[in-house]
Amino acid sequence: MNKKFSKEIFIGISVLIALVALFFGINYLKGINVFKAANYYYASYTNVSGLTVSSPITVNGFKVGLVREIQYEYDNPGHILVELSLDKQLRIPYGTKAILKTDVLGTATIELAMNDTTAYHEIGDKIMGSTPAGLMDNISDDILPSVANIIPKIDSLLSTVNALISDPAIANSVRRLDNITANLEASSSQLSKMMSTMTPTMENVNKISQNLNGITANLNDITTELNNTPIDSAMNNIYQITKNAKEMTNKLNSKDSSLGLMLNDTQLYNNLNNAVGSLDSLLIDVKKNPKRYISIKLL
Repeated sequence: MNKKFSKEIFIGISVLIALVALFFGINYLKGINVFKAANYYYASYTNVSGLTVSSPITVNGFKVGLVREIQYEYDNPGHILVELSLDKQLRIPYGTKAILKTDVLGTATIELAMNDTTAYHEIGDKIMGSTPAGLMDNISDDILPSVANIIPKIDSLLSTVNALISDPAIANSVRRLDNITANLEASSSQLSKMMSTMTPTMENVNKISQNLNGITANLNDITTELNNTPIDSAMNNIYQITKNAKEMTNKLNSKDSSLGLMLNDTQLYNNLNNAVGSLDSLLIDVKKNPKRYISIKLL
């Protein structure tokens, strides 16, 4: 009898330990530390989409607690009561808002917007809950009306585009572009052939360039030789010859020299002219009367 009673006690204790371990394990998985002291507050929302038990509660991005429980307020239809488990050291000023925020992935968190006051809520008080407009609400309220206003303009734009596309001038322009493209391809082919035929010409140009380089080298040699030529002495000789010619010219023009007198004295010219005339008359007379001047004696 005692052994049977001892087994029942052992089974009961084992079940109790298992239930306690299950309780602590479930809370641990939820992120709830049952051994950590916490204060409890409440906030009411009309929509808690994305919010779950153990969702974090933050202040300026720092985690100060988590959601302990979510339940429907049957005495306040349309509202959901959320129990907030906050650090015991955290004091909540009056006017603080518990803002429920949802990210792009749909995960909700609660952020406490602390009010700057020295009056604080009592533990268990209800904090003002706030749900800002979500991403989809902004789309519905702001973007969709703008899209609705743009749609008629898009329809008008599409009608204009269709009219342009159906215009025969566009088709003719496309055909012209096709012709231009074909001509460009033909020109490109001819240019390629021309470039292939220009290879010998470029070789000749290279040879001419080499010849020009040789001519340039020869010109450089000639220039070097001219630089080495005593040009100064040659110029001095030319200057001396020019000076002597000038002196001779001056003497010819001067009446102080014999040549100058012969060239510049008119009387001498007249005498010479008279002498030539007399000589001419003498020769004429000699031709007419040779016996007067020539006597031939026979032995």
